[in-house]
Amino acid sequence: MRQALPERKLLVLLAALYFAQGLPFGLITRALPAIARDAGLPLQYIGLLSLAALPWALKFAWAPWVDRLGRGGDSHRKRWIVGCQLLAVAMLALMALLPMSPLTPAVFLLLLALLLLLNLCFATHDIASDGLAVRLLPVGLRGIGNSLQTGGYKVGLLAGGALLLWLVGEIGWSRTLLLAMAVLLALLLPVRRYPEPAQPLSGPSSSISWRWWLAELWRFWGRPGMGWWLALLLVYKVGDSFGTRMIKPFLIDQHWTLAEVALLDLSASAAGLLAVLLAGMLLMRISRQYALICFALFQALAFAGWAWVALAPARELVWLMAIAEQCADGLATVALFTVMMDRCRPCHEGSDYTLQASVMLMASGLFTLGSGFSAAAFGYSVHFALAGALALAAIIPAVFWGRMEQSSHERP
Repeated sequence: MRQALPERKLLVLLAALYFAQGLPFGLITRALPAIARDAGLPLQYIGLLSLAALPWALKFAWAPWVDRLGRGGDSHRKRWIVGCQLLAVAMLALMALLPMSPLTPAVFLLLLALLLLLNLCFATHDIASDGLAVRLLPVGLRGIGNSLQTGGYKVGLLAGGALLLWLVGEIGWSRTLLLAMAVLLALLLPVRRYPEPAQPLSGPSSSISWRWWLAELWRFWGRPGMGWWLALLLVYKVGDSFGTRMIKPFLIDQHWTLAEVALLDLSASAAGLLAVLLAGMLLMRISRQYALICFALFQALAFAGWAWVALAPARELVWLMAIAEQCADGLATVALFTVMMDRCRPCHEGSDYTLQASVMLMASGLFTLGSGFSAAAFGYSVHFALAGALALAAIIPAVFWGRMEQSSHERP
């Protein structure tokens, strides 16, 4: 029998877990593009930094093993989380040894390899964290739970992006990473103290093999109405990923300093955090479909604004669009992640949620890879306009998915 755990303690734990994931990812996705551009790295190389996120797109391949290996005893997922976080600290220690100025092609390739391993650690960490969240969060609290998870992650992104970016300019690359390592080690304390209850295997035991893995894959996607949901996962966040990667290089090319970019990121991210909390409350009052459609439209309008700003880059407009984009991202992310939880099956929480997240990340990553080439070939304004069009296209599968959900609920 599952032990009763205080909901507040669970929500705090989830916020801490996703903060730990957001800290290094903020360094990779938000700080490094500005640092690399400031060091003279071409735009095409900056777009290739997204290759380091490949484990996040492929984590569905080993997610069933994380769900199964160790289940039946206490602290099943907690052991995965602690082990992955310690390995991530080791990767950051190696990255701290790299000479980042100047950023030569050889150093860039070594950095990319270490970033790949760092993301492998946190992608596996995420599988265990997602499984813990989906299993223990009641359906009625999933909106608020996702707000706190996304909020914790965004605070981590904020610290990893804006704060670490500022610190790199003040105290250097190596010392900044040492501070990040200390924070990750400190975040292990609440994890170790959390009494995760045992989750026994359900049904007959089966050997863990690739045939079993393929069967599990089919059991998930073979359910009725999953076609439009797959289409929605493939397109919902590609516009945001495609456009966001080039915002900081655009600002550097407009002669913003690293400190100014960090301050902008800090302020816009703070506004995004408020939007994340708002999303959780809204999802308790409006339908999932309505939220997905409205927030996709907001994302499209935000990047249309960036296309306008790229033609007339007044600083006041840059601030306005940065805040709008972060708010739109926060609202859309909470809505999508909440529905992803709804689609998970009991006792397959980690693998089902991870599978959906991998589909989304794989599609987003492919577009992010091409973001630097797009901005270099067409200019920033056209690039941001394309990002807005991609965000707008997500409305189509959201409409059809919602209709299928409604019709399935109306059947006797």
